[in-house]
Amino acid sequence: MTINPQIQQILQRGVAIPANPLALTARRTLDERRQRALCRYYSAAGVGGLAVGVHTTQFAIRNPEIGLFEPVLALAAEEMNRADSSRAEPLVRIAGVCGPTDQAVAEAALARDLGYHAGLLSLAALREASEDALIAHCRAVAEVIPLVGFYLQPAVGGRVLPYRFWRRFAEIENVAAIKIAPFNRYQTIEVMRAVAESGRNDIALYTGNDDNIVLDLLTPYRFSVEGREVERRITGGLLGHWSVWTQKAVELLRECQDTARRGSGDVPMELLRRNVEVTDANAAFFDAANGFCGCIAGLHEVLRRQGLLEGIWCLDAEETLSPGQAEEIDRVYRAYPHLSDDDFVAAHRDAWLSG
Repeated sequence: MTINPQIQQILQRGVAIPANPLALTARRTLDERRQRALCRYYSAAGVGGLAVGVHTTQFAIRNPEIGLFEPVLALAAEEMNRADSSRAEPLVRIAGVCGPTDQAVAEAALARDLGYHAGLLSLAALREASEDALIAHCRAVAEVIPLVGFYLQPAVGGRVLPYRFWRRFAEIENVAAIKIAPFNRYQTIEVMRAVAESGRNDIALYTGNDDNIVLDLLTPYRFSVEGREVERRITGGLLGHWSVWTQKAVELLRECQDTARRGSGDVPMELLRRNVEVTDANAAFFDAANGFCGCIAGLHEVLRRQGLLEGIWCLDAEETLSPGQAEEIDRVYRAYPHLSDDDFVAAHRDAWLSG
């Protein structure tokens, strides 16, 4: 399976892709009604795609005793089918793929059969593997589904992936995009340089750097490649952060894209201020002060306040807000009301929750 040309064009143009949370009941079972409401919220907010079965959806959905990986992917696919029937272009469907090679290949096949366009490939399970083993793993999965590479920050289970890895990864023909999320400027530049030097113009580049979203979208990355200047840009975002306040995130992406397209070199000071505001809000939602321990619960808390989720429950009963995190979320709500889409959600929430 290779990437659908229309989907590839959408990815290269750059869209907002939220990483789907998992809606649970108080018994920690799937709340199907609210899971569907989340998909409807994101579509109505103007996103260009959804990422399902990823970190924000909770990796434990794959545990045999939980068994939610296929049901959640299938439910989201149904909702995307519904949304596509009234859209000018389809939503980009990205499924999380992880684990050792046998597991990753099986997950990729399931995602493909459910109609997903690409797999976001986490390498967290191969923390000790050699570079050759990592590339062989990626190639095996790429034989099943187009890949979205994933540079996951080590603080939440990723590993350092140097320039040489990304240079070799870019040589895999069935790579459609890369989500760059090391939360590290040096490592972000290494990925950008590797893709630029590979000569691949068809690999879409997406930010997952929640600490630098706006600047990632505004920055031209220029490199000298065999005596000529090559420029690459990060054109969109695939972010857990964009699973909340999503309508305003979509507007922010368009504003950044418009600024980048003008190419004048003049970046409005307002956008530079917004970068700080978005990062500050993310620090509260993702619990940066406590090593991101409350990152999923923090997103749930925002969705709970908006009435989209009933509670902040995670599959792991020990996973919840950190001490002081709720107060930090209160603070950024007060500080940055212009980043919130509470009014939009309030106007449509009941419709998303019904039917």
